[in-house]
Amino acid sequence: MDLEKPSPQRQDPEGCLAVAIRVPVRIVVLVLVVPVRMVWDALVVGGRFLNDTVLRPLGRALLWLGRALFVWPFVALWRYVVVPVAQGLAWLGNVLFVIPAVWLYRYLLTPLGHACAWLARGIGAGLEWLYARVLTPVGHAVMWVLRGLGAVLAAIGLGVFGVVAWLVRYLLVVPALWVYEWILAPVGRAIAWCGRGLMWLVSTVATGIGIALYWIARVLFVLPAVGLYRWVLAPVGRVLAVIGREIRDALGHAWRVAGRISLAVGRFLANLFRWVFVEPVRWVYRTVLTPVGHVVRDVVLRPVAEAARGVGRATRQALTTARETVRQARADFRRMLFGEPKQREAVARREPPGRETRTLGSSTTALTKD
Repeated sequence: MDLEKPSPQRQDPEGCLAVAIRVPVRIVVLVLVVPVRMVWDALVVGGRFLNDTVLRPLGRALLWLGRALFVWPFVALWRYVVVPVAQGLAWLGNVLFVIPAVWLYRYLLTPLGHACAWLARGIGAGLEWLYARVLTPVGHAVMWVLRGLGAVLAAIGLGVFGVVAWLVRYLLVVPALWVYEWILAPVGRAIAWCGRGLMWLVSTVATGIGIALYWIARVLFVLPAVGLYRWVLAPVGRVLAVIGREIRDALGHAWRVAGRISLAVGRFLANLFRWVFVEPVRWVYRTVLTPVGHVVRDVVLRPVAEAARGVGRATRQALTTARETVRQARADFRRMLFGEPKQREAVARREPPGRETRTLGSSTTALTKD
């Protein structure tokens, strides 16, 4: 059986380097991986056994202990202490605070609020009359006076503003415009022309220096780096990629082969343990302990059990006889001290005293009774 999984077809053709590297790498990796895989499988089996026999029962015990120590006491505390206390406090708060507050709101604050509202409505009506009859005419008069004063002040302000504006225009604005048009503008144009010429010169020099530095850097750094990448790093990278791919495939193949080897070794050890320990113990139990147990059961245990049952029956009979004797002696002693008990007189009954069933030939009425 082929132990290697069928891998998809490679897109790139394999060279002689890959074929030459594959077999030695797989042999070396297989030798290195087999012990690791066997140790790993042993740890997995031991971990599962430890989990099933120790950790899981221990976890369940710790979970039960945690519930017993932390959950159940708090549940009992909540259910039997906190909830009754909270209910009592709620009832007490209702009696001490809610009912008095409702009574205070209903019988004190509500009438007081109605009285305050009626007083506020009266004060509001008085203020409304004062506003309509007193403050409104006074305000209209004050506004008429203020409008007159505003018109006078506006006329004076317009005159002053016109004079100041004429003075500012002919004393400041006109001279400033003349200075800007005939002095500052020509000087600024000359400075701008000189600056543009200087910037063109600087940019031309900088461009030449940049081109020279570009070609120097290209010749000194870029071309050697491209040559190094193209003729050294790329072939080395391809070789390393082939080696890495082969090591990866070899690791996968070796891990699967080591798994089969580990499985075979585990089955061999399991069969060895079975034939060395389990089968002898089973043979001893089946051929020695079972017949001996049957003999012990038939020869020793069953007679002992029968004897024990007989002793139990005899003991129960003796105890019953002793109880009857004690009861009879107690009755004789009572008759000796107090005499015979009085017998009750028989009373005529409409029903028969016995437990006989009714038949067609007998009657149970008092007039037709036999």
